[in-house]
Amino acid sequence: MKKVTVVGAGHVGATVADAIAHKDIVNQVVLLDIYGDMAKGKALDIWEQSPIGYYSTRLKGTEDYKDTADSDVVVITAGIPRKPGMSRDDLITTNAKIVKTVTESILKYSKDPIIIIVSNPLDVMTYAAHTASGMNRNKVFGMAGVLDTARFRSFIAEELNVSPKDIQSLLMGGHGDTMVPLPRYTTIAGIPLRDMMDEETITRLVERTKKGGGELVKLMGTSAWYAPGSAAAQMVESIIKDDGRIFPCCVKLEGEYDLDNVYLGVPVQLGKEGIKKLITIDLNNEEKELLNTSANHVKAVMKVYDDLQK
Repeated sequence: MKKVTVVGAGHVGATVADAIAHKDIVNQVVLLDIYGDMAKGKALDIWEQSPIGYYSTRLKGTEDYKDTADSDVVVITAGIPRKPGMSRDDLITTNAKIVKTVTESILKYSKDPIIIIVSNPLDVMTYAAHTASGMNRNKVFGMAGVLDTARFRSFIAEELNVSPKDIQSLLMGGHGDTMVPLPRYTTIAGIPLRDMMDEETITRLVERTKKGGGELVKLMGTSAWYAPGSAAAQMVESIIKDDGRIFPCCVKLEGEYDLDNVYLGVPVQLGKEGIKKLITIDLNNEEKELLNTSANHVKAVMKVYDDLQK
């Protein structure tokens, strides 16, 4: 029996649960929230779609961690959302406590699950969950680059009036304004991006991608949920299917890219054991400099978290 737990039944968590249910790849999705009735209601609503969406995935809403027992994968979305004018870093005090508590509670009932972090600020929440779990880094990692590359690819598709299905891209670094989109590793149906788009347009789309989350907060008054939820569900699908797909994910670096003890988005191969392989690629001097800048920013916020623990 394959079982996935989603912690947090807000917009993002409910979208994760809904997307996983529609994929019909697990036996059960548990949706947990401190507001148990909301979790129960959303789980029931998703289940009532099953004859229309044509899936058999069972859903259970709960506020009791006992119901999460023996989960194969846990997606943590719990935390307060961004508000207008609020940076991801502003969220750290409240959300770090939530993520730490959730991680410890999950591990009381599930042995060695794979934990995917979606809560913001993403890189530091991955740090909080990883240290709280005491697990190997291949088991606790964050969803960041999957969402960020999706945004970049959607902007390219819109600009060129092509299908987003044909666009592949890679993005590294922190999940925020210091992320490092890599146009050099971006293609449209195998054609290098720079063969189809001028440098000025590429720069504009890169900057839009870096501020993609903030753009949505300004429009809606809160954080995005459809794209982040779908991104997390795509990671779950790759793990459950053990299909070896490669995505940029936030993970603790231990010397890769000449960086140590920092949580950054890098390309990894996912599978049933979590991260099967952490992939290192060649970066030019400019890309290395941008990645180091991003790493320094993340380390600064990690220090804020460390200071809170004293």
